[in-house]
Amino acid sequence: MGIAYATREAVKAALDSVETARDNARVDRAIEFGSRNAEGLLHRRFYPELATRYKDWPNRDYALPQRIWLDYPLELISLTTLVSGGVTIASGNYFLRRADCLEEPPYTLLEINLATVASLSSGTTYQRAVAMTGLFGYKLDTTPAGTLAVAITTAGATTATVSDSASVGIGSLLTIDTERMVVTGKASASVSTITADMASLNSATGASVGNGALYVVGEIITIGTERMLIEDITGNTLVVKRAYDGSTLAAHTNADTVYAPRLVTLQRGVLGTTAAAHLINAPIVAQTYPGPVVALTVAYALNELLQEGAGYARVAGSGDAQREYTGRGIRQLEQDAIAACGRRGRTGAV
Repeated sequence: MGIAYATREAVKAALDSVETARDNARVDRAIEFGSRNAEGLLHRRFYPELATRYKDWPNRDYALPQRIWLDYPLELISLTTLVSGGVTIASGNYFLRRADCLEEPPYTLLEINLATVASLSSGTTYQRAVAMTGLFGYKLDTTPAGTLAVAITTAGATTATVSDSASVGIGSLLTIDTERMVVTGKASASVSTITADMASLNSATGASVGNGALYVVGEIITIGTERMLIEDITGNTLVVKRAYDGSTLAAHTNADTVYAPRLVTLQRGVLGTTAAAHLINAPIVAQTYPGPVVALTVAYALNELLQEGAGYARVAGSGDAQREYTGRGIRQLEQDAIAACGRRGRTGAV
């Protein structure tokens, strides 16, 4: 599975689907479908990747010899090293630019600074004569996602315990130190215990714990077999929504264990980074994507799941008003995403 622009949790929430393992593979497949479709429509990849990419020397037969268009999927966030014809070109001797002249990523063309003596040269052949090493992608936009609750002691470890399961979903692209990793699964880990009984009542919404700072609003916790959504935290009291996610309301007694889905399974060292050890309390950040891209990915995934369930014969309405489903809402989302984030192929338009 490639990099996803929506998490499994987001799609299941949109479907109002109870959290079970039965449909996970189908949901993941639909998210992959939606993510790749969004890339194809918008002519962009929205995740950052450390890499070295090659371009032919832009000879005068088809382009200015001192300009390189960064075609899909080569647009840059930042450039570390530029080598042309075997010669390294210093950072002050070239410009990263956009077709709309904004001085920010994603950069869609590279130009030699004509006020210098630097130039793009072919060397022994024009083929793959220009090597660019840097961070390719749309933008490096991230949001804090808690910390490591337990150190990752080896580069080969495939699981980690995080402090914030609300900000880390299945499909999230995380960065810890300089390593990027993808969350491929989540399981429950014990956090603490409750410090007072809880009645089997929907109105009993206060869960007392020893340290409310260990929890995060938006997390789904489990006590016994009942899942609860943390809606607020007041001191050491978790304000929860009872019998959440299809679970059954139940009574709980003092010292019952509180679990949260903080044990994550990871694909390590992705997108050009290297797997490494990380200390306890190391900050975690999650990659974020443009809102229209996320919305479109979710819409594609939902449509795929619902169409698949209907044997690709979905209809809207009933009786004489029944019509085959047209996906009109998705068409509008596509237009919105193109207007906000689309790229017009070769021209470098943003």
